[in-house]
Amino acid sequence: MGRVLEVDDIDVYYGELQALWEVSLHIEEGEFISLVGSNGAGKTTTLRTISGILTPRRGKIIFAGKDVTGWPPHRIAQEGLAHIPEGRQLFPRLTVLENLKMGAYTPKAREHFDETLEFVFTLFPRLKERRDQIAGTMSGGERQMLAIARGLMLRPKLLMLDEPSLGLAPKLVQRVMDTLRRLHEEGLTILLVEQNVRYALELADRGYVLETGRVVMEGGGRELLEDPRIKKAYLGL
Repeated sequence: MGRVLEVDDIDVYYGELQALWEVSLHIEEGEFISLVGSNGAGKTTTLRTISGILTPRRGKIIFAGKDVTGWPPHRIAQEGLAHIPEGRQLFPRLTVLENLKMGAYTPKAREHFDETLEFVFTLFPRLKERRDQIAGTMSGGERQMLAIARGLMLRPKLLMLDEPSLGLAPKLVQRVMDTLRRLHEEGLTILLVEQNVRYALELADRGYVLETGRVVMEGGGRELLEDPRIKKAYLGL
């Protein structure tokens, strides 16, 4: 078991506006990590920086043993990082199967395409039924399943998800969280950003709490759930 990701003391800016201050976190192989905090705390910015969409002005990012700071997103993805952004960002005019093919764009992913597709269809039988349906005509819950499935087609070393429950009915939120739990049990390494703090920390081995661009707390998922500050700030208790 090695370290999959190390974010070391990053400062990140949008133009002249600083969004992250000295953010550090790490993820070991097979871990489920949740990053929680209120709106505007810097959670999405952290994911965007890890995946190469943003470049830190200071600090570094080590992924799969390589310093990937400043690398373009496609190169980091080729190393095995799947980033499922907020809003799902599917190809709405392509079919389910075509969207899945778009996810398997690295040589390794293409080589194992049939095997991964079978796994994804076992995980999401609904997608198998609808493999020829145009993605833009699917429900929100189905589109979220497809977004996760497309990320899995890369055969990632790390799956990062930004707000997968956003806009979904409670029953569908539960289904998405059950899927993430199952993927973790299968050994996948996961980094989750999720507005529903209770779900996020119940699933997590460890969690980090971001406030105004800084990591203010970290610890075991259950341990953070029991912390009075978390209960008061995020759970309304």
